[in-house]
Amino acid sequence: MSVQLSQEHPISVVCDVLGLARSSFYYQPVVKAEGKSLLDAIEQLLMRWPFYGYRRVMHQLKREGWEVGETRVRRLLKVLEHTASVGRVRVTTTDSQHHLPRYPNRVKGLTISRLNQVWVADITYIRLGRRFIYLAVILDAYSRGLRGWNLGRSLEKELTVGALKRALARHPAPAIHHSDQGKQYAAMDYLDLLGPEVLVSMSTTGQPTENGLVERFIRTLKEEHLDYTDYRDFDDAYQQLERWLEVEYMTERIHSALDYLTPAEFETALLASPESPLLNT
Repeated sequence: MSVQLSQEHPISVVCDVLGLARSSFYYQPVVKAEGKSLLDAIEQLLMRWPFYGYRRVMHQLKREGWEVGETRVRRLLKVLEHTASVGRVRVTTTDSQHHLPRYPNRVKGLTISRLNQVWVADITYIRLGRRFIYLAVILDAYSRGLRGWNLGRSLEKELTVGALKRALARHPAPAIHHSDQGKQYAAMDYLDLLGPEVLVSMSTTGQPTENGLVERFIRTLKEEHLDYTDYRDFDDAYQQLERWLEVEYMTERIHSALDYLTPAEFETALLASPESPLLNT
């Protein structure tokens, strides 16, 4: 408005009428060169590592010689989120477009009250250099304990079959196995391994919240491990993930839903108490 008026009237008159100082009229916001350079550095960093959280962004910037703190990095990331097309790469791990058997959701509304009553399974992707590798996990829905896992270079059925074999080698089969409708979980090799006594349950297509427990586990994995970790190669990824899954998550990380016990402690306490509902009995 003031610019339009200034084309028709003297600037001094416009400023007097609007109550503006002449310096305010002429002011042009300037982005400091250092701030612009830092934004450019963050954008380049995210283009290379799109999964970095703010902590890893901050530490990487410090490695590159920037003097930055957490508050500043988080503020600039928020700016980039609205002004630049730097997003997270989305990789689809669920292929529900198949003609294999489909099963209803048998856990919706179910009260889960014992170990090995329900196992929940899912797959996530992990960036390794310029490509992706894939992690299949199986959890006990009651204890949040890890039952099985497998790391693979592809989404072929061997990925999930390997995780299930590991789970069944360590624990009794569950009463119910729950997953999404991905073809890996509908494959006959996988279903045969579960056996006829296990009820198969699948979430509704397009409803990831119906497999929310394992989704939250994967979010925790990303926030507490993947966002802080670089892998040299597949073997290094396997070893570091094994350490986080088997040791840190199971035996060191306390869980609010388990009265601040680790999954291993929670399961040990259940098995030691004759009054607790155990296994599939």
